[in-house]
Amino acid sequence: MTDYNGVVPPIAKALQKRGYTELTPVQKAMLDPALAMSDALVSAQTGSGKTVAFGLALAPTLLEGADRFEPAAAPLALVIAPTRELALQVKRELEWLYEMSGAVIVSCVGGMDIRSERRALERGAHIVVGTPGRLCDHIRRRALDMSELKAAVLDEADEMLDLGFREDLEFILEAAPDERRTLMFSATVPAAIAKLAKSYQRDAVRISTQAEEKQHIDIDYRALVVSPADRENAIINVLRYYEARNAIVFCSTRAAVNHLTARFHNRNFNVVALSGELTQNERSHALQAMRDGRARVCIATDVAARGIDLPGLDLVVHADLPTNPETLLHRSGRTGRAGRKGVSALIVPLNVRRKAERLLENAGINATWARPPSVEEVTERDDERLLADPIFADKPQDEEQGLVQKLIASHGAEALAAAFVRLYRANQSAPEDLIEVSVQQDARKRRDNGEAREFAPAQKGPRDDFGASVWFSLSVGRKQNAEPRWLIPMLCRNGNLTKREIGAIKMQPDETFVEIAADSAESFLGALGPNKTMERGIRVNKLNGTPDFSKPAAKPYAKKQFEDRGDDRFRSDKPKGKFGKDKPAGAERQDDKPWTKKSPKPKFEGGGKSEGGKFEGGKGKFEGGKFDGPKGKFDGPKPKFAKKKDR
Repeated sequence: MTDYNGVVPPIAKALQKRGYTELTPVQKAMLDPALAMSDALVSAQTGSGKTVAFGLALAPTLLEGADRFEPAAAPLALVIAPTRELALQVKRELEWLYEMSGAVIVSCVGGMDIRSERRALERGAHIVVGTPGRLCDHIRRRALDMSELKAAVLDEADEMLDLGFREDLEFILEAAPDERRTLMFSATVPAAIAKLAKSYQRDAVRISTQAEEKQHIDIDYRALVVSPADRENAIINVLRYYEARNAIVFCSTRAAVNHLTARFHNRNFNVVALSGELTQNERSHALQAMRDGRARVCIATDVAARGIDLPGLDLVVHADLPTNPETLLHRSGRTGRAGRKGVSALIVPLNVRRKAERLLENAGINATWARPPSVEEVTERDDERLLADPIFADKPQDEEQGLVQKLIASHGAEALAAAFVRLYRANQSAPEDLIEVSVQQDARKRRDNGEAREFAPAQKGPRDDFGASVWFSLSVGRKQNAEPRWLIPMLCRNGNLTKREIGAIKMQPDETFVEIAADSAESFLGALGPNKTMERGIRVNKLNGTPDFSKPAAKPYAKKQFEDRGDDRFRSDKPKGKFGKDKPAGAERQDDKPWTKKSPKPKFEGGGKSEGGKFEGGKGKFEGGKFDGPKGKFDGPKPKFAKKKDR
């Protein structure tokens, strides 16, 4: 039996009922007698049992030696959390922890009915859990009475400051009695947290347990190097390889969350989304689907996933790299909790490998660098799970015996086993065939060598092992922002190819050379149709032999396009003029002078004349040119210019 020395009796009963066999280091630290009535600044990472820890620390202050609370009136304790999900999670934890003490716990979070919350506060509460913005609303409207408050807890204080809640926190703490206890919990203690603690705490005890000072030993960090075009496919293979009871995929934007959610739905994954654009009701349903097993993959942004706790969360996938080490540790801290092992997989495209290395180094994490699971590895893992499935340990029931014997007699054991395998695999998403990349490949060196715009499946040796191939030219190049990450999927879609049938890709200013396996070349051309055109109007031309990459590329299709429509401007036997242009038809000169673009000067006709720059005499008619004489000013009547119909 666990020793609950120092724990208030009703709380000890709740821990025993919950099956707590051992307290975590931070929970033990909060039971220190020296901390009984003091303020505390606690450095503790996510998953270390913080909620139970401050619940244990608050109990002596709130109960004051009694076993049960008196009837609820004005709140005695206030717990502030950065997000709705975390606040509701804290409420659930405190409800079972204080079950034996008769505590009334009320939540006040954004997105919920504020009138219902106001009525709950009017009925009375011992502990209020809420988000900063909603708590400020209730205080301003005098719905939340702070006069009897004995303690305030700031959970994830660093995150609340990062989310811009500093003014709200200061408003709440200034509205509370000065003699209250203030407990601050934060994964890190930057200067802003230290300043806040100094302003609103009195002689706070600094607590930092050894377990929180080092990297999670229960988390296996893996950095998986992929081609930029294979990022999503790599995530699919990672999810399929581990087949975790619960997994969470982190994205940097809401748009990325929506995109991956739609794609994974199409790939037969039971997936839910979690982003800031969802209503509170939608977010609650998504989390509940994860808890009761209706969904196994949650795709979320950092803010939406802040503080959520999912049972059996064995896998965290970073679809987009975190922006800083703190975010990396927080994301990864969703797994490896309460003694369970977990995996944190970073999807690292080749072009951001340096960034990933710096991120891991700054976070103090020693990750294993590897490739994502291949099709063969996923299939092998599936076979292992199938053979170990506990369904085979169950003996046939009496009502099943008759059908079992009929099936064996009709089809035989081998056919039944094959059918079972097909049914097993039909319920799973097929793994993706990934482009092989070298884990040791250095993107910066490739860029310095002028290979940044070339693409080929990286391998240990030269490309001779690709086998016989045929080169094709595509009518798109660097000037048209051509990139392998969208050319390869287009080639596969339009030409019925797989990635293994595509070899090297060489980018040129106005065209792109692509190497296709010889066995697939004819079927590739046949799939393109008679026009040999792909999406976006990209034309494909089969080449004879290997193109010369050393020569600057000309526009490959201009001459053919002009010839197709009867334009002979590329004929080399046509006479050239002074300016290098073809001599226009019907423009022969009567003299021996070479043809120029200028036409003969027009003549001035009319009753007047130009002498010395002055116009004298009758009205004249001017036709399409300039006066022959020197410039001067006009005296007398202005000339009448011929109308268009008279010219």
